[in-house]
Amino acid sequence: MKKSIEKRILESKTIFSILFPLEKTRTDGFQFIIFSKLTASISMLILTLLSSCTDVIDVPVQEGPTRLVVEASLDWEKGTQGNTQTIKLSESSAFFDTSIQKAVTNASVTVSNDNSGASSVFTHQSNGEYVTSTFEPIIGQSYTLQINYNGELFSATETMTSVTEITDVFQDREDGFEDDVLEVHVVFTDPVEEGNNYLFKFQRRGDLLPELEEADDEFVNGNEIDWWYEIEENEDENILPFRAGDIVDIEMYGVSRAYYDYIDILIDQIGGVGLFEATPVAVKGNCINRTNPDNYAFGYFRLTEVVRTSYTFVEE
Repeated sequence: MKKSIEKRILESKTIFSILFPLEKTRTDGFQFIIFSKLTASISMLILTLLSSCTDVIDVPVQEGPTRLVVEASLDWEKGTQGNTQTIKLSESSAFFDTSIQKAVTNASVTVSNDNSGASSVFTHQSNGEYVTSTFEPIIGQSYTLQINYNGELFSATETMTSVTEITDVFQDREDGFEDDVLEVHVVFTDPVEEGNNYLFKFQRRGDLLPELEEADDEFVNGNEIDWWYEIEENEDENILPFRAGDIVDIEMYGVSRAYYDYIDILIDQIGGVGLFEATPVAVKGNCINRTNPDNYAFGYFRLTEVVRTSYTFVEE
C-alpha cells in the first residue's frame, strides 16, 4: 500500500520583496508600465513554482501477519435451553483492505465441559460459522474451546457466568448529561456475592451499530442499581437523541473479570484517538496458540448468561 503526499510552497510576499523593493517609489506613467510588466512576470513565476513544487512520495505501509479471528461468544439467554450456539472464524486483513474478511472453512472446533468431560462438536456451515445444537450450559462450570486450524492448535478456557434479572425499565430526563434529552433506565439488583461484572448492549432500532457499556459492583455490591443510557446529539454525524416512538433493544450480560478487563480496553479504544482518548494498543484475547505461541489469534472465548428486553419511548 502506498500513499501520495503533495507539497505546495507559495512564498509570493518573499519573492515580491526580493525582486521589487519598495524603498524607492515613483508615481509617473513610466513606473506604472514597468510595474505592470513586473506583475505579469511575477504571475508567470508563481505559476511556474506551483507547477514545479509537487512531489509524490511513495510511503510503504507495513502489513502485519494474517491471523485467525475467533468470535466465540456462547450466550445463554435466561429461560431458554441454550443448546444451539455459533462460533465464527475468519482471517484478519490489512488495515487499508476494504474487502470482507476471509471466512475460515477448514477448521475443526469443539467445546468441552472441564467438570463433566462432555464435548460439543461445532459443524461448519460453509460460511465461516460453526454451529452446535448439543451445548449444555451450566452456571459456574469451566469450559475449554479447541480449534485445529492449519496444523496448529488454538485453545481457550472460560467459566459460564450468571446474570441477575432486570426488574424495571423506564424513561426519564433527569440523570443524563443533557437535561432535555431522553434516557432509558435499566434497574436490577446486584447479587450479594462480590465480584459481579456486567456488559450492556443498547441498540436503537434503525441504527447501524449498538453501543456497549461495562460495569462492575465494586462500590454497589448487593444494592439495587439504576443504569441509564442516553444518545447525545451530533449534528455532524446526523445522530439524534431518543424521541417518542423510538425502540431500543437492551441486553445485559454477566461476564467474567477477565472478559470485563478485555472489553473495557476495547470500549475505550472505540472512542477514537483524540487528545483525551485511550492510546491504541494491540489487544490480545484468551485464545492461545499451543503449537506456535507467536502466531496468536484475535478475539475471545466467552460464556455468559444474558437477559434481553426492549423499551419503546412514549410522549411525556
